[in-house]
Amino acid sequence: MVELEDLPNVGEKTAEKLRDAGFGDMMRLATATAKELSVKVEIGEGVAEKVIEAARKAEQIDFETALDVMERRKDVGRITSGSSGLDELIGGGIETQAITEVFGEFGSGKSQISHEIAVSVQLTPDKGGLDGECVFIDTENTFRPERIRQIAEGFDMDVEEVLQKIHIARAFNSSHQILMADKINELIQRGVNIRLVIVDSLTAHFRAEYVGRETLATRQQKLNQHLHTLQNIANTYNSAVFVTNQVQARPDAFFGSPTKAIGGHVLGHAATYRIWLKKGLAGKRIARLVDSPHLPEGEAVFKIVTEGITD
Repeated sequence: MVELEDLPNVGEKTAEKLRDAGFGDMMRLATATAKELSVKVEIGEGVAEKVIEAARKAEQIDFETALDVMERRKDVGRITSGSSGLDELIGGGIETQAITEVFGEFGSGKSQISHEIAVSVQLTPDKGGLDGECVFIDTENTFRPERIRQIAEGFDMDVEEVLQKIHIARAFNSSHQILMADKINELIQRGVNIRLVIVDSLTAHFRAEYVGRETLATRQQKLNQHLHTLQNIANTYNSAVFVTNQVQARPDAFFGSPTKAIGGHVLGHAATYRIWLKKGLAGKRIARLVDSPHLPEGEAVFKIVTEGITD
């Protein structure tokens, strides 16, 4: 194992700064940008480039064959949503090393799924979990420990232990939201087994703070950086990232859906799986897979009950 102190241009003080800024993991350092490292660690961009290059050599980052990728994807884990139909729609559950986005109107079940998987990630792999812990970045004050209790009891799990393994960050603005996502690296490097990151909702603060067409470019740039951080966490630590998203009305839509997801092309390209949730009759919810790298479009029907999500 190559330690930070073994890298050229990295002394004890710089190594300490790197760890404090969340770059203690060699792969995390190797996939950073010089500008990001320069700002967060307070070193020159020239030095940052040399440190990153050394980390890449230490990690032996180079081209790999499709067979290598296939082998690596055997490590991909999946988290059950509680509904076998919904799990089947997205290839077996919420996938690690990927960003899964769900969007829909209020009351369509976005936060309910968030609470469900915050519990189910703690299950053992044979029961649809990853035996891990969860970070929940709450931007709309939607997290309720009472709901976690109901779901945990539905799984016959120890409620206190389940609550202990969910790490909540209440974000009060977009800058705070971005900061809390950056701090996830520190949490993992302290030895906490984070296998799931939830952001509910991803775009609420960005939508409220950046109003008007003249602020659109800045908003999208910040959102893109935020998504890049989340994807890095997913790739580096083999964790799943699950984000909920709001919708806006389309007054010009005469056919198809009268709403569309916030975030534009930036979010559309960043999300690995995009799921549109709709309210159905008799308390049912409809999930439609609208984008995936390898799965066909399709729909699944699920229901929200006291014990959580079910078919």
